[in-house]
Amino acid sequence: MKHKYLKNVATLKLDLDKCKGCGMCLDVCPHGVFAMEMEKATILDRDACMECGACDKNCPFDAIEVKIGVGCAAAVINGLLTGTEPSCDCSENSNGCC
Repeated sequence: MKHKYLKNVATLKLDLDKCKGCGMCLDVCPHGVFAMEMEKATILDRDACMECGACDKNCPFDAIEVKIGVGCAAAVINGLLTGTEPSCDCSENSNGCC
């Protein structure tokens, strides 16, 4: 069973310009967040990211960035403060917390 966390809150970022396709992120990610596509890593399921930081710490090319363990907590706090559903609005068109 694949775990899901809060939707659209993971701080995970992948810089495709830096990615060399080594596949280390696939090897260390406990939730299968990454896949290989055209000889580069791609984020397959951002919502499955638990922000453990294994991918960030093990990427030899610094192509991955994740703020360890902050996405879900930030989303819950923002939701409580604003009275809305938990979300840190990590959409690409946002200047949110991510």
